[in-house]
Amino acid sequence: MADQQKKFYITTPIYYPNAEPHLGHVYTTLCADTVARYHRLAGEDTFFLTGTDEHGIKMVKTAAAQNIEPQQLVDRVVKVFEDVWKEFEVSNDDFIRTSSDRHKKAVTEIVKKLVANDDIYLGSYEGWYDEGQEEFVTETEAKANEFKSSVTGKPLTRYQEPTYFFRLKKYVPRVQQYIEQNPQFIQPDARRNEVLSKLKQGVEDLSVSRATLKWGIPLPQDPGHVLYVWIDALSNYITALGYASGDDSRFKKYWPADVHLIGKEILWFHTVYWPAILFSLGLPLPKQVFAHGWWTSGGRKMGKSLGNFIDLDRLRAVAVQHSQDALRFYLLRAAPFGSDLDWTDADFAKSYNELANVVGNCLNRTIKMIGRYRDGLIPAIGETADLDAHLVSQTESLGRSLASAYEKLELQQCAILPIELARATNGYIDATAPFSLAKDPGKSKRLDTVLNRAAQAIKNTLVALLPVLPDKAAAGLEQLGVKIDGRTIDDLLRDELPAGHKIGEGQPLFPKIDPK
Repeated sequence: MADQQKKFYITTPIYYPNAEPHLGHVYTTLCADTVARYHRLAGEDTFFLTGTDEHGIKMVKTAAAQNIEPQQLVDRVVKVFEDVWKEFEVSNDDFIRTSSDRHKKAVTEIVKKLVANDDIYLGSYEGWYDEGQEEFVTETEAKANEFKSSVTGKPLTRYQEPTYFFRLKKYVPRVQQYIEQNPQFIQPDARRNEVLSKLKQGVEDLSVSRATLKWGIPLPQDPGHVLYVWIDALSNYITALGYASGDDSRFKKYWPADVHLIGKEILWFHTVYWPAILFSLGLPLPKQVFAHGWWTSGGRKMGKSLGNFIDLDRLRAVAVQHSQDALRFYLLRAAPFGSDLDWTDADFAKSYNELANVVGNCLNRTIKMIGRYRDGLIPAIGETADLDAHLVSQTESLGRSLASAYEKLELQQCAILPIELARATNGYIDATAPFSLAKDPGKSKRLDTVLNRAAQAIKNTLVALLPVLPDKAAAGLEQLGVKIDGRTIDDLLRDELPAGHKIGEGQPLFPKIDPK
């Protein structure tokens, strides 16, 4: 039944449009895209959200430095984000902007609910503020970091002004208990432990408004104040679904989110502020917040002055020379998901060669042999040998291993598992030596089996790579004469290429790149 279809909702953070996207943004978004593609291919009703976080002091300052209004700045840079995601074939279902009417109206309703619950009150704030992180910092933390941001290293700002507070302290025991009782809520485990140890040090109520800022959503109970970033920003995950709007059918369908994919620098806000806000609103919490690591380049922190900054131009150059799919594969392959990562050209070359020499080579030799020895038709299984069993077992078990890796968000494994099957297939072809078998008419039935098994294995390799290499894997399957449309990953993995199935011509999937 259609209404029993499994739902899956994944989000990226909403990005600050004060500069063009770079490697960090592209990484998070392509990881989320890969997961969304897998769940769609699994036949699930999938919703994938990304967007931009357009309010806050940073935007005002960036706009002022360029002598334009904040709205002009965000309109210009947001277009870059939207265009880049199209260019990188990101399959998001929606793009939420915090300056859009739909978001502002819903956030106004959310604030009204928080006020009605007596969870927002007027007070005054004096203390240190990290503008880069949009976060207040305690005196102790400020001192420990020599009054500089622990993330950006920029000096903290001293603030003193009346402000509305959200009663965060009221919800902290409940948030802490929830994290302790739901080990999967924050992943990886090391991040969960970080949040719990910080919670145990004590938490103050959260300042949620600015009287000195005009760029933002005015507070409904006091329009002289605009909403400060975190209620505004975090609410995007539900406002995009129509929560607190005239039509919340999408919200009812997809909330709670299955996973908020984020960078580790915004972990605290997503795992403490956001659950507290949701508790106040009486809404269920997202099932998981997964914080991935940070990229360095050549073993060092990225910086424009160091010349090791991986910006959009650099990523485009890689994609143009090697293909976007090769870039996607490298990003997922680079480290276990959740760990920090390091970009090096040598590692990229190694990763590309793995695609070319393992997957591309396996497909090419299989298609060529079937073309040469069996007129491009898949032969029926003939004579079998012990050697076949291991490959058959790997071919059949790939779907289960892959489902488990996606469920745990082991994205490096999601990229590597199919490659291992192609590697095993190449080993099988080397060991069975079809070229020798072809010379002996008495071994024709044995050759049939080897060609059939190799074809089934490379077919499953390519099917399993569809979320990671959407273009290249589809092109490879086309060469094998496999139709993807309307079929789930389970169908595609389970349905063997039948005897007599016609395969197409082989074309190199990953051509050798001339190093210039």
